[in-house]
Amino acid sequence: MTEEIESNDPPESDTPITSRCGFVAIVGRPNVGKSTLLNALLGRKVSIVSPKPQTTRHRILGILNQDDRQIIFVDTPGLHSDQRRAMNRYMNRAARASLADADVNLFVVEALAWTDDDAQVLDYLKNCGRPIVLIVNKVDTIHPKERLLPYILEMQRKTEFAAIVPLSGLKRNGLDQLPQLVSEHLPISPPHYPVEQVTDRSEQFQATEIIREKLTWRLNQELPYGITVQIERFEEVEGRLLINAVIWVERAGQKAIVIGQGGERLKEIGRAARLDLNHIFDRSVHLELWVKVKENWSDSEAALRQLGFE
Repeated sequence: MTEEIESNDPPESDTPITSRCGFVAIVGRPNVGKSTLLNALLGRKVSIVSPKPQTTRHRILGILNQDDRQIIFVDTPGLHSDQRRAMNRYMNRAARASLADADVNLFVVEALAWTDDDAQVLDYLKNCGRPIVLIVNKVDTIHPKERLLPYILEMQRKTEFAAIVPLSGLKRNGLDQLPQLVSEHLPISPPHYPVEQVTDRSEQFQATEIIREKLTWRLNQELPYGITVQIERFEEVEGRLLINAVIWVERAGQKAIVIGQGGERLKEIGRAARLDLNHIFDRSVHLELWVKVKENWSDSEAALRQLGFE
């Protein structure tokens, strides 16, 4: 008598996998437009942007699903030589880790510009041994366009790039060929993430970043680097999202600047953040903000860990 054993395992398929899936790091020095490029590729905001360098502090995945490929773009903090503070060292570590994990690296530079930090990034990339696609960004600012040709020829002499793509992330010009181009360097693999997923970051993380983005746009040049945001309450009640957040600054004088006269600046920041959050989460958001002081938090490894910088 033969005993039949039931199995819950899915039947094996003889159909070969033909789709491609892999990680594509978007790297470069600060303020070359990496986050703007990621948002343009995905057609929605997953990474905050501002005109101030070092706005991006974390690795953020943006997942692009197309017919036969899933491209997992990794937005990274800008690599930079200034490592005086713990925050600078943290951002550089996060960016370098992304290079090692990627299947292909997008090296973003600003059209007609080349700095010591650009050269340092290229050195990191060459040591990784992964294909490098050079993205010449912000070409919308160059007139006439013929000025780009000598620059591109000069870039070709720096190393052997897998491709060179001039584009404008802000204007979304020149993006169409990029997914196909990078997917040729990705391994044959089924998708790593569900096709409906756009990012690896939680709604709570997205809320902290949106609040910080509004702070960055509305404060003076230096202050945003001494500011971070921490969520204390994130709860949905009767279809409405209730968010309480603390804005941490490093000195008492900074607290007064963030709050503004009569609390007007903080109210303005809260209103702008709430409107963005309503749109991103597709439901009504009630947002309350407080400002607190944690002395020199950005130069303390322990404080960074307490505030979620892992």
